[in-house]
Amino acid sequence: MRTTNNEPQTVAAAAGVGSPETASVRAASAHKPQKATFWSQLKASLAMFSNRKSAAGLIIMGVFVLVAIFAPLIAPYDPEAQNLKETLQPPSFEHLLGTTHIGQDVFSQLVYGTRGVLIVGFLATIMATIVAILVGVTAGYLRGWKSESLSALSNVFLVIPGLPLMIIVASQFQDPPLALIAAVLGLTGWAWGARVLRAQTMSLRNRDFIQAARANGEPLHRVILVEMLPNLMAIIASSFVGTMTAAVLGLTTLAFIGVIPVSNLNWGTILFWAQQNNAFPDYWWWYVPAGLCIALLGVALALINFGIDEYVNPRLRSAGERARAMKRQGINPNAAVTQVRTNLAAPPAASPESNTA
Repeated sequence: MRTTNNEPQTVAAAAGVGSPETASVRAASAHKPQKATFWSQLKASLAMFSNRKSAAGLIIMGVFVLVAIFAPLIAPYDPEAQNLKETLQPPSFEHLLGTTHIGQDVFSQLVYGTRGVLIVGFLATIMATIVAILVGVTAGYLRGWKSESLSALSNVFLVIPGLPLMIIVASQFQDPPLALIAAVLGLTGWAWGARVLRAQTMSLRNRDFIQAARANGEPLHRVILVEMLPNLMAIIASSFVGTMTAAVLGLTTLAFIGVIPVSNLNWGTILFWAQQNNAFPDYWWWYVPAGLCIALLGVALALINFGIDEYVNPRLRSAGERARAMKRQGINPNAAVTQVRTNLAAPPAASPESNTA
């Protein structure tokens, strides 16, 4: 009888049902966080580009990048090759975007000009973003005269005009390289991003997790790199996009007014030669494609920036999710709709007692 009574307990103990140690192990394994995979980490890092606006902007930007990389394969002619027998020809099968006043193929110049625009834009933006992070985050985390000094430095560079500085620097060189042009554009384009990062860092330095890291004796570089920068990535991405827009517009403006030598082929150089040879307005194929490329690149950067803003701002993010949900249900989110209740409950009938009263 004792053996029979102990059999359920033995079976339960073997199965781990009634054992408190086994129950605690199961609870710990149930609540144990699973290790994040590579794809989950990649999806989380690209969450700000998950909406349609950012996706469209990235697609357009990707097309420009591919054109710049494979320019020798895409361009049918040498952009500097001259053919005086085919001057100012309109678009045709031989020349997709026509020719210039000396027979140069406009489409080939446009393709090779994309490379110059993107090289200068990315170089200037990377330089400006690095300086903005170093100055802005440091000025926001530190206190006292160090923070005020870095803030004053940002204010000084914020009011420095980039165009006259670029003219002065370019006048010192017969053929300034693209790296020098990008350095000047980056030197004059980091101040606004630094101010934004300083303000955001000042709001983060008093958070609980930053105070806990400092209380644990974490060094300054670890607090900034590990604790703060991940929370500033969306702001940094938005500043990167805005700085690149300003760098591209600055480059094309400098090329259009003739500050950058004509050997540095880009979209602004195409507009410069079109303006110098009175292409406006008759020879539209010479200047319209370059202007459209500048506008299209600006639209791509603006779409990426809109997507980042929606990711950063909780109100915009919730509004965007609500609008997308309404579109999936076939409802226009922009229409002025008044909610009408159709199943109105009938008012209660008056009792005879109340009427008598």
